[in-house]
Order: sequence, then structure tokens, then C-alpha cells
Amino acid sequence: MGQKPPAKEKRTIAEIQFELVAKNPYKYTSDDILFMVFADRNDLTKTEYKEARELFFSKGQACLRTSPLAKRYGFGIHFDGNAKIAIYGVGTLEYEKYIADEKLKKIKAVRSKR
Repeated sequence: MGQKPPAKEKRTIAEIQFELVAKNPYKYTSDDILFMVFADRNDLTKTEYKEARELFFSKGQACLRTSPLAKRYGFGIHFDGNAKIAIYGVGTLEYEKYIADEKLKKIKAVRSKR
């Protein structure tokens, strides 16, 4: 089952991603989420976003398949037709609906090396 990442003194990547996506389904793209996590963890101000975003994406970035939400906390990530994302906990009706839909392409989360 999907479980909310626990709150810690210093917010974790999973906690920030969960907060952004769970409260705003289909509002952000995966790139938006990746950058906002970076901005939050580096205490960037809104005025620094444009330049920082260009610099952030000038290097290769891991996709959301490496997200702890998918790997550790039991969430499936759904992309709509506009590349906006939402998360659904494993075992929920919505998750099962998307898993059963044969028209949707399903890609597994990246495994940890263990």
C-alpha cells in the first residue's frame, strides 16, 4: 500500500515530492517536481528560479522512476496527456484501474542496487 513518507527535521526528497504531487494532482510535470525539490533543498528564492532551472537541466537528471515514492513508499506515478503527474497508492481503486488498462504503457520504477 502507498504510505505517506514520514516527516523528518530536514525534509526528505520523498516528503517534498509527496507534498507537491498529492496536493496538486496533474498540475506539475516531472521536470517541475524535480526542479522544485532541488530549489527547496537549496533554499532558492523565486527570483533565482529561471537561471537555476536552466543550470539544473543543463546536466542530466534522473527521472521520477528513481523517486522514493515509487521505489520505497508504494506509489504509482501517472502521467496524463499533457505530461502532468499524479500519484496513486498501490492497492487503491485508481491504481488498480490504471494497472488493468491495457492501453496504458507501464514502466517499472528503477530498482536499488542491493
